[in-house]
Amino acid sequence: MRKPGIVIGVLVGVLLAAPVFAQGGNEGQGQAVITVLPAHDGEVPANISQQDLSIKINGKESTIRNWIPLRGQNDRLELVVLIDGAARSSLGSQMGEIGQFVNSLPPQAKVVIAYMQNGVASMTGPLTTDHAQALKGLHLPGGSPGSNASPYFCLSDLARRWPSNDRGARREVVMITDGVDEYNRRYDPEDPYVQAAVTDSVRAGLVVYSIYWRNQGRADSTRGATDTGQNLLLAVTQATGGNSYWEGYGNPISFQPYFRDLDRRLQNQYELTFSAPLKGKPEVENLKLKVSGIAGKVDAPQQVYVSRGDM
Repeated sequence: MRKPGIVIGVLVGVLLAAPVFAQGGNEGQGQAVITVLPAHDGEVPANISQQDLSIKINGKESTIRNWIPLRGQNDRLELVVLIDGAARSSLGSQMGEIGQFVNSLPPQAKVVIAYMQNGVASMTGPLTTDHAQALKGLHLPGGSPGSNASPYFCLSDLARRWPSNDRGARREVVMITDGVDEYNRRYDPEDPYVQAAVTDSVRAGLVVYSIYWRNQGRADSTRGATDTGQNLLLAVTQATGGNSYWEGYGNPISFQPYFRDLDRRLQNQYELTFSAPLKGKPEVENLKLKVSGIAGKVDAPQQVYVSRGDM
């Protein structure tokens, strides 16, 4: 379970070894977004080369095909700010900071605001490089308690209907929600809706971040609900290589520290392309990444999608 206290970052999400691949299987390939941060604020991130890396897919050594810094011409960022439609109206105090974050994105970054409503991700417009236009969709949520059904339904819907066909773009999501699943309010690491959201996000190549903000309704204010929501969000962000942000059991005073950390992450990401044994059909598999010779922090997804042919 989550330890109480202020949490700004999550350590490397690079665990798990699982089933052995069938012998004689076909070769598949996949890719992942990896975040490389210096050990201390203000330092320049380490210059990591492909030779510094090794990976295992489901416990089997796999081959790294490419390692590209996502900067310059390779920086094709698509970002969705996904806000819980049942969030408490006090979220209005953070609207200015959300706007500042969107405006701080690189000019070529595409962004859209979306709301969790009745199990779907309701877009306020298309992905656009016109950040001022995107922010016209930013408003206080108008839903009633429980109206979002489950944030994980909404994330799955977003993954399945991502508003772009550019698979070469970096797809990132910032979820603002309390993470409570109205269909399964107790803490269950095997919650089928959370597991489906993880699988759908990994298949779609999403990197998911979460910012905890309480929803409307008295039940959501309990410590049990807070623990449950924060731990479920943590499972999603670690699986996809993102990060979870929260401050104890209450709403944060400001999103600025989170957005500063998120901005730093977006500026220090790489695309890892690999080949690995593939069983009979494309699968979501477990990833373990090892980086040698770095004094810093590396965040990688716990799960990746291995498929046939070109990504």
